[in-house]
Formats: sequence, structure tokens, C-alpha cells
Amino acid sequence: MTTEVSAAQRAEWQRQLDELTKEQEGKWVTVEVLDPTYGDQTEVERLPFAYAAYDPKDDVVFVAVGGNSPRFPVVLRHMIWHPREVDVSTNGDRAALKVTDVEGTTTLVGFYPPQSAS
Repeated sequence: MTTEVSAAQRAEWQRQLDELTKEQEGKWVTVEVLDPTYGDQTEVERLPFAYAAYDPKDDVVFVAVGGNSPRFPVVLRHMIWHPREVDVSTNGDRAALKVTDVEGTTTLVGFYPPQSAS
């Protein structure tokens, strides 16, 4: 899959992910990777959302979790290199992010209300 992505699309990704970060502040996320070669894997299951961003210089989407409390002091970053599709979906209090890279691997990010500390 070698679809070219325009500069306008990349700028839109930056805007969408910045907006998603603001709107989903305080939520928790699950990150799943659907890889055509290695199968489906859960990378993160219900951890605090830190941010989502697109870096056009390195052509990478970041989804970061943690780093916002003593319970989750470290920021972990999931990186999707050379994205070809970035889709942000919101429906009321629910939101999701889908990113597909140049090799056809899809990353799904689901947002959830925060869990109580246990």
C-alpha cells in the first residue's frame, strides 16, 4: 500500500489529534493493534490517556498514556510510523481513534471514563 498523503491531510491529522487530546482529557484508553502478519494484540488496556499527536517531520502518530499521577508516573508512547489513514470518531461521550500505517497495520484506540483508584 503506497498511497501518498497530502500536506493538507497531515495538517488535518494534527488538528484532529490536538482536538481529541483536549476533548478526552481525563479519560482512559485501550490500544489494540491489528497486524496482518502477526495477528491482533492488545498493547494497553484501560490506562490514563496523556495525549495523541502527529509529527509531520518524522511522519509518526503518537498515542501516549500515563505520566499524570503517582500511580502512573511514566509516559508510555505507542508510535505508528508512516500513517496513511487517521480517523477520529466521536459520539456523545464515546470516542475512538483508528490509524492505519503504510503496511496495513491498524491501531484502534478506545476511550473510557476514568476508573477509580484501587
